Amino acid sequence: MNKNWIKVFVAAFFEVFWVIGLKHANDFWTWAGTIIAIIISFYVMIMAGRKLPVGTVYAVFVGLGTAGTVFSETIFFGVPFKVEKVLLILLLLAGVIGLKLVTKDKVQKGDES
Repeated sequence: MNKNWIKVFVAAFFEVFWVIGLKHANDFWTWAGTIIAIIISFYVMIMAGRKLPVGTVYAVFVGLGTAGTVFSETIFFGVPFKVEKVLLILLLLAGVIGLKLVTKDKVQKGDES
């Protein structure tokens, strides 16, 4: 896995925080943290999208962010655990992993640095 795919995973990690923040932010500091997470998430995703296929980057970003958000809600916020939801998330992740596996990383001139 190269550094650009790591950027996608980092962006998805921060996506989980800002999505949760949009629901639970209620004062200046939680809103500030949510905005910072949005900025970091999109900046890192855009940087990865400059080197990797944008459609695949976005699909992986959204898939991992969705899975992370659902699992975080269950673990930290007491949302009821549903087997159907977990199976659908696993199906989503299988599709995301499949996209990553079939996508060829094309190195452009000048990208080696």
